Amino acid sequence: MRKKAIVIGLDGLEPSIVEAMLGRKELPNLAKLRQAGLYTRLKTTYPAQTPVAWSSFVTGTNPGGHGIFDFICRDPETYQPEVALSRFEPPKNMLAQPRVVNRRKGVPLWQPLTQAGVPSTVLRCPCTFPPEALHGKILAGVGVPDLRGSQSKGTFYTQDRAALAQENEQLIRLDSGLDLTTRVLGPRNTRQSPPSDTFCEIRVRVDKESRTLLIQTGGVSSKIEVVEKGWSEWVRFKFKFSMLQSVSGIARFYVRQLEPHLEFYISAINFDPAAPMFPVSSPADYAKELSEKIGPFSTLGMAEDHNGLNNGRLDEPAYLQQCELVLRERERAMRFELDRFTEGLFFILFDTPDRVQHMLWRFRDRQHPCFEPDLAPDLATRIEEHYRQCDALLAAPLEKADENTLLVVLSDHGFGTFRRAFHTNTWLWQNGLLSLKDNRKPSEELGDGFAEVDWSKTYAYALGLGGVYLNFKGRERSGILQEGSEAERVRRAIQNGLAEFPDMGTQRTAIRSVSRREELYSGTFMENAPDLLVNFHPGFRVSWQTAVGGFSHSLLEDNKRRWSGDHIVDPEAVPGILFMNRAARHNQARIIDLAPTILKYLGVPVPESLEGSSLL
Repeated sequence: MRKKAIVIGLDGLEPSIVEAMLGRKELPNLAKLRQAGLYTRLKTTYPAQTPVAWSSFVTGTNPGGHGIFDFICRDPETYQPEVALSRFEPPKNMLAQPRVVNRRKGVPLWQPLTQAGVPSTVLRCPCTFPPEALHGKILAGVGVPDLRGSQSKGTFYTQDRAALAQENEQLIRLDSGLDLTTRVLGPRNTRQSPPSDTFCEIRVRVDKESRTLLIQTGGVSSKIEVVEKGWSEWVRFKFKFSMLQSVSGIARFYVRQLEPHLEFYISAINFDPAAPMFPVSSPADYAKELSEKIGPFSTLGMAEDHNGLNNGRLDEPAYLQQCELVLRERERAMRFELDRFTEGLFFILFDTPDRVQHMLWRFRDRQHPCFEPDLAPDLATRIEEHYRQCDALLAAPLEKADENTLLVVLSDHGFGTFRRAFHTNTWLWQNGLLSLKDNRKPSEELGDGFAEVDWSKTYAYALGLGGVYLNFKGRERSGILQEGSEAERVRRAIQNGLAEFPDMGTQRTAIRSVSRREELYSGTFMENAPDLLVNFHPGFRVSWQTAVGGFSHSLLEDNKRRWSGDHIVDPEAVPGILFMNRAARHNQARIIDLAPTILKYLGVPVPESLEGSSLL
């Protein structure tokens, strides 16, 4: 009989919420799965981040074995923050094409399956861009950028002349009137001198009577109507680089208001799955085939538009509408592929629970700085409501699972509140470990990317979501530290100085401890890890400014963003969940144990590079 392994990822499901809802009998499909085999909390990775954890899931190794330690890494030549998941290489000449490289290393479990002739269907697994060849098909997930190369940058259109662009967005001011022309920005044309934005012109007309915005794009389905407070279907745009070269992208419109002045929002321009600028699937035409079967879908790694909500361009109902659209796209893909799945591995990740919790946690936490009592009655239980939606999704895989099927449902980490932010670079400056030029003092005005750091007097710097790097000679461009007693002094100063660090503003402890990378990691790529990792207590997290090489005048401050839930704390505080329809040898499961478990069940030898052990 052909064996099947069906694995459903529900990103970020929090064990305490799942267990309480199981106790109230609100998750019937997960309850069936628990009764058939196993439920346990799942030990996550260090740090507890989506790309790190799912990379350990597919490779069966700690991050030192696959090289993904954070969403953000740094270039030691420039000290500048970079996206850690993939990198773009410019064309070598005028005739060549730019190239994208996946930074995740290691042996993903579909490689030994391919070598054994066992097919895999892998949908939206993080750190799979660009997708690799395999026996089967793969659609890339977190790590796929938008058409302009960012991780999610939408555009806000307004007739308000005083409006200013917010973080991670483009702003276009509209002329006055009810019938006007504007443009949708596409990718940069770097082959022009100077480089310029490609664009498509669109015409928009306000119909007050029907409360709709009429949009003419000039492309396929050129006339669309979008109701006020509503999202459009996907709209396709073609951006021309030259007479002979163009690229296609897709986006959705959201109409925020028609009066007293017009405002609307366009999502980040996604790669068109029918004709992506870079392959988002393997085989390359698989995305096109899938879009023909289930309709156009988001290809962006972070498909849920959290930036639009964070910036106040969307409200919570609009954000939840968009999350629902993403969830249903993913469900259609799952059902289509499950219908034709007969053997091997099937994997799909639903990211939406993670995004819903990031943005709505403040409504369930009365102590959060951004708790809104007027909105809380409607929004405080939306996370549980979303968990029920996720549970309903499991009806199809449960129905598909027969006696020859291993069915696994897991989350990569848990979740909690994010009330207070810690400015690590400011602390390093206060303690004489980081120096600024011209006797300057830390403030947000210094900007990102360490622009004002005096590297000749700096021993350590923080970048990413919890990492600290030492400024080593021979490794960093302007390094001053030698490995040995001097570096050891700096390490101890940071570890001792931050251990059990108090937050005087709340009378709570912000930081538990600081770990050294050699205590956490092993493997070929350990040298790429931060030298130290800060372990926060629940409720605290590294600041947004620190993550990208910035500062603030204070050490700790309230988190005033709508991004109010998080999981980048001490990993012991945020385990994931694991359900299986088979009994396990023990209930001390780790995320690195899943790859060997799946390979063993499917009868494929487990490569020596995998550190985990089978649960079966």
